Amino acid sequence: MAGLALLAGCSTAPQRVAVAPPPPPKVARPELPYRWTQGNAPKAWEEAVAVFGPLRLRPGQYRWAATIPETGDTHVVIDTLTQLLYVYRDDKLIGVATISSGKKGRETPLGFWSVMNKQVKGYSRKYDNAPMPFMQMYDSKGIAFHAGPNPGYPASHGCVRLPLKFAEKLYTLTKVGSKVVIEG
Repeated sequence: MAGLALLAGCSTAPQRVAVAPPPPPKVARPELPYRWTQGNAPKAWEEAVAVFGPLRLRPGQYRWAATIPETGDTHVVIDTLTQLLYVYRDDKLIGVATISSGKKGRETPLGFWSVMNKQVKGYSRKYDNAPMPFMQMYDSKGIAFHAGPNPGYPASHGCVRLPLKFAEKLYTLTKVGSKVVIEG
């Protein structure tokens, strides 16, 4: 009997080893009701999450990559649906910022554009010479992206307003001819 008690105390069962839990499933971004997209804005959002982590930017906030390629073409992707602007250099995402695009009735035009005019101290021809710092015009009617009030929702007369410091840095990275894609 003593032998049985001794054997009962010896366990031959395999010992349990703590196993790390599986990684959380990748959360897919829900499909947004785009009026027009070629897939650039959704792709930019995914790349921004990969580079900067979850995009929880409040109005007026932005992020820049730690390193920016010194050469290569710069292009911009604007998403009027999520109110974000993404900037690429040499096809590498280097920045993202909140924007304020055109309000209802004066929506920012969607499509493929190019920067056609740049001015550090731009002024609106249509709206009482309103200042448009670091203005980059991409439409012959005067629509541009530039520094301006950024309340976190569409509020402009069609332009894309950016945080001041972001607009200033973006201005140094683009040139006349830089490509602009606007989806929303």
